[in-house]
Amino acid sequence: MSATVITLNKGRDAHLARLLEGLARGTPPAACIVVEIGDAAPLPAFPFPVEHVPFPHAGLPLAAARNAGRRAARTDTLIFLDVDCIPSAGLVAGLSRAVAQHDGLICCEIGYLPAGAVTDGWREADLDRLGAPHPVRAFPPAGAVTAAPQAGLFWSLAFAVRAETYDRLGGFDESFSGYGAEDTDLAFRAEKAGVPILFLGGPRAYHQHHPGYDPPLQHFRDIVTNASRFHAQHGLWPMDGWLDGFARLGLIAADWREGIEILRDPTPEEMAAARLPDDRPF
Repeated sequence: MSATVITLNKGRDAHLARLLEGLARGTPPAACIVVEIGDAAPLPAFPFPVEHVPFPHAGLPLAAARNAGRRAARTDTLIFLDVDCIPSAGLVAGLSRAVAQHDGLICCEIGYLPAGAVTDGWREADLDRLGAPHPVRAFPPAGAVTAAPQAGLFWSLAFAVRAETYDRLGGFDESFSGYGAEDTDLAFRAEKAGVPILFLGGPRAYHQHHPGYDPPLQHFRDIVTNASRFHAQHGLWPMDGWLDGFARLGLIAADWREGIEILRDPTPEEMAAARLPDDRPF
C-alpha cells in the first residue's frame, strides 16, 4: 500500500522541518500533505512530494483541517501525524503494513521528548532513549492489539487508517470547532461501526517539546463547547479532568456534569500559572 502523510501547521515551521526530515530518513511516503492553517514557509527539497494546502483560519479547526488534508490525498493509506512529531525511520512502512493487515484506526507509540532534546544533527537513537512513553497507553513490543479498556484511548497525534474506512466513517466531524474531543468522537463512531482502535508496537513517533498547560486554558472556550457537543451525541463527558480543572478555578460551575455553565474566562495570570515546567513531558 502506498501512503500519504497528512499534517497540520500553524506557525510550527521548525517542528515541520524536523517532521519532514524524519520522513526523509526512512521509507518515504508517496507524499506529505501540509495543511497550512497559517502562512507557509519555504522548505528545502525532500525525496517525496510535499504539497501545501492553504487553510487559513484564526483558530485551530482541527477536524476541518484534517478532512482537507484527506481530500488532497490520492493513496489508499492515510497517516495522520501532528506537526510536532518526528517519525522514526520505520514509521511509514510499519503503519502501512499494519493498515494492509487490519481495517482499523491504528495508533503508534509516542515518545515525549524533554526540552532541548532535538538539535541539528539529531539521532533517532537519542530520541528513542529520551522519549518518555505515555503512562496510560500500553503498547505491545510488536504487532497490533486492541486498545484497552475503551475507545477513549485513541489519539490523533499519530495514526493510520485506510482511506476507504476514513471516508466510510465520514472523517472528523467538523461540527467540533477548534481544539478538543474531535478525535475521541471519531474513535467512538469507529467503535460503533465495528472499526477497532488498535495500538501498534514497534515503529514510534517522537513528540517535540513545546510549552504545555494543565489544564489547557488557552483552549478553554473550545474545550467547553466541544465537550458539551460530545456529551449530547454520546451521553458521556470527554476531557473530564480538564473540566474538573476549570471548575476548581471557578471558570465553570462545580456541577458542570449537569450542563456546563461558563462563569468567566481565565485571566492572563491563571494562564501563566497553568504552564507546565519544561521538564514535564505531558
